[in-house]
Amino acid sequence: MMKIRKNDTVQIITGKDKGKKGKVLHVFPDLGKAIVENINLIKKAQRKTQTDPKGGIVEVEAAISLSNLMLVCKQCNKASRTKVSVLKDGTKSRECKQCGATN
Repeated sequence: MMKIRKNDTVQIITGKDKGKKGKVLHVFPDLGKAIVENINLIKKAQRKTQTDPKGGIVEVEAAISLSNLMLVCKQCNKASRTKVSVLKDGTKSRECKQCGATN
């Protein structure tokens, strides 16, 4: 079971954006990377097209390593480690190690 999934809120724990929080837009499990909203922005040259006649240099989000992300608990609103617990009906859920809430 993946610890970080799409639409999760994560906090950056290292790098140039350390301490910032954002929403996960896309996860690449085979590469071990994710794209987080407004985090790890890079400048990219955009060619002129019919849909974008202006073109120029735009800022887009680049992938960031999953090891640099930490899941933010919805209940205690802190970045915390998680554990996977199996419920009585056999399904798995992520549980915050600080407050014990299930995500």
